[in-house]
Amino acid sequence: MAEFEKAKSLFKAGKFSESLEILHQLVNKHPEEIEYISYRARVFSRLGDYQRSLEDFDRLISITPYDTTHISDRAVVLHLLNRNEEAISELDRALNLDPNNPYRYASRAYLKDRMGDFHGAIADYEKAIALDPEDAISYNNKGLVEEKLGYISRSKKSFKQSDDLIGYKPYEQKNGAVSGDDQSAANLPPIAPAYIEAGKARKITFASFLTLLNSLVTDGQVRKDFLKFIKNKFKGA
Repeated sequence: MAEFEKAKSLFKAGKFSESLEILHQLVNKHPEEIEYISYRARVFSRLGDYQRSLEDFDRLISITPYDTTHISDRAVVLHLLNRNEEAISELDRALNLDPNNPYRYASRAYLKDRMGDFHGAIADYEKAIALDPEDAISYNNKGLVEEKLGYISRSKKSFKQSDDLIGYKPYEQKNGAVSGDDQSAANLPPIAPAYIEAGKARKITFASFLTLLNSLVTDGQVRKDFLKFIKNKFKGA
């Protein structure tokens, strides 16, 4: 277990190759240990070795065929391999297994947006919001899609609903100062560039969106703080 903790620490420090060496050893010693395989799959993905990452997720799903987290993570890798139709199928499968989880709809919506299915993305975001009316991220991302379709008044409404949910008040911030309500967001630790598409306010990459939101799915306040941090970071972009 100490070796696994070391591998995770190296991963968090961005030392992916060093982390991978330890994980190889752990998986070889414990070939059925789900946590080791899962972590190695993510390290492969960070190193850009998507094919080997996919192989690990295939292995995981052969062991736990109904684990919706592994299915969703596999969809991310398929997307990174430009196999988007297969990725959508995997997200469909995760949703069928977990139909009352708003995160499943939001995940599929995000990929539909990237594939150009804007109307489908909006429909899925609306389903996510119906299941979780306090999902500020889904309101925010729905607004982005509405902007692309030219639905300006609708997008402004979605952004306002997102802002209201997280207590974000951009027009009350002057000269870059952060209001008292935004102190929690300002004090969050820096987020690595991989979590944000450079130069795009409000936007989060698909892979990080699924990975991060999946880890935060049970903690609404942390999700709100994260989105507030993103909006503060890119205010005026």
